Amino acid sequence: MRAAALYSAAGALLLAGLTAVPADGAPDAAGPRRAVAERYGTAVAAARAAAAGISFGRCPDAEDLPGSMVCGTVEVPLDYTRPYGEQIELAVSRVEATRRDPHHSERKVPRQGALVFNPGGPGGSGRYFPLIGLMPGWKRIAGAYDLVGYDPRGVGRSAPLSCQDPGHFFKGPSMAPAHPSETYKRERVARAKAYARGCAERNGAALRHHHSLNNARDLDVLRAALGEDRLTFMGASYGTYFGAVYATLFPSHVRRMVFDAPVDPDPGRVWYRNNLAQSAAFEGRWADFREWIARHHDTYGLGRTSAAVLRSYERARARLAEEPAGGKVGPGQLQGAFLQAGYYDDYWPHRARALSDYLRGDPRQLIAQAGPVTRVAAEAENASAVYTAVECNDAPWPTDWRVWDRDATRLSRVAPFETWDNVWTNLPCAFWSAPRQRPLDVRTGPGELPPTLILAAERDAAAPYEGALELHRRLAGSVLVTERDAGTHGIAGGPNGCVNGYFETYLLEGRLPGRHAACAGRPEPEPSGGK
Repeated sequence: MRAAALYSAAGALLLAGLTAVPADGAPDAAGPRRAVAERYGTAVAAARAAAAGISFGRCPDAEDLPGSMVCGTVEVPLDYTRPYGEQIELAVSRVEATRRDPHHSERKVPRQGALVFNPGGPGGSGRYFPLIGLMPGWKRIAGAYDLVGYDPRGVGRSAPLSCQDPGHFFKGPSMAPAHPSETYKRERVARAKAYARGCAERNGAALRHHHSLNNARDLDVLRAALGEDRLTFMGASYGTYFGAVYATLFPSHVRRMVFDAPVDPDPGRVWYRNNLAQSAAFEGRWADFREWIARHHDTYGLGRTSAAVLRSYERARARLAEEPAGGKVGPGQLQGAFLQAGYYDDYWPHRARALSDYLRGDPRQLIAQAGPVTRVAAEAENASAVYTAVECNDAPWPTDWRVWDRDATRLSRVAPFETWDNVWTNLPCAFWSAPRQRPLDVRTGPGELPPTLILAAERDAAAPYEGALELHRRLAGSVLVTERDAGTHGIAGGPNGCVNGYFETYLLEGRLPGRHAACAGRPEPEPSGGK
């Protein structure tokens, strides 16, 4: 494999010595009676939704968008043990199947029902997903399926959560030390405590009901409201996790499921250890990016080796610490922009150009790419609140700061790029007041679940490949398609024709290859511009 094999070798060995399931922060002890009540509550809510359906009409915030998207709402219980109690509305969008073959415009194709999508997060909105049917690569699927998106509970227009004033969400310019001082750590601990307190104060008792188990139950209510006896679902990233939870809870309600960029569903890794693994994997992806820049030194002038490119990056960090670009972009914003490049290699040429220009005295591209976009502050703050609530509620977390400090200090010695920033993102979970769920043992036996499709890039850092292997082991009859030597986070409908062939054949015909299949990686991005 290209670049540093950190995660598969040194990183994996190191992670084996770090904290497993924390002994403190005990989960909410949901006994058998609660489980029975939740099953009953889900059945009640689904029956009610099936009878009511969804009244679709004009989308209030999409008048200027192309296509024929319509919007509606479906009611779900805030608390599934009280199905007749407080209800919240989920915002749903749909574009009906065209029933046309894009290659033969006069040929009609049969409608296969609704394809429901979740983009992950937690905290991602899927309301604009149906518009993807306008893209050439999706037209065959859009011919056969109603494309359905929605905002999960807490997101966007679905009873949104908030943990702080959105006007204060984008703090910048900020620092992002790879090896923080004790003073900086104390500051971040205080900030995490304040954020957790803000979540509790702004959301009250409702906060405890935002977790993956309820996201899966909501999905079954949505299925019923759409009039679907069995669900066809596609989840990306975190969407694969609660999709797998759904498959475990409601296997007989599944028609077809696509898991794109799956996260590790092992209950012992949700979510503390998964975040450690993610930080280790990002170090390898960061090395991939640096090696690509080095191969294009003639274009960017940032160094002919990975080490030389790293020195250029560190030089920019030091300069930004002294004088933030445009008064907005400090080391924290630089790190955030380059972290995005770890998710999607389409960003590589743009980020490399911005870094090159900045070091030559032109900060405009760096400011444009890394600066805070204040017009989306409310949306970003909402997404952060939902992410935090779901991850903190889903499972036990260490409540002793010394555990976090020990594990991150060890990991940052070999994976400094993302380790500490990942800690600061999740640290409110150490001080969370809502009760924790016990993660479901995601697992289906032979014949319990229809065949499902798992898609994974071998060097995905946001969802390390080991998670795809684990999900494949746990879902009997699943098929894993791997994009070799590639690291883009989410590969369905992208530029890889081999991946898309398996994806389309499964959704349109229900056919899958053997238990495993592999596709050659996509071409690397082309560099842009000259020195």
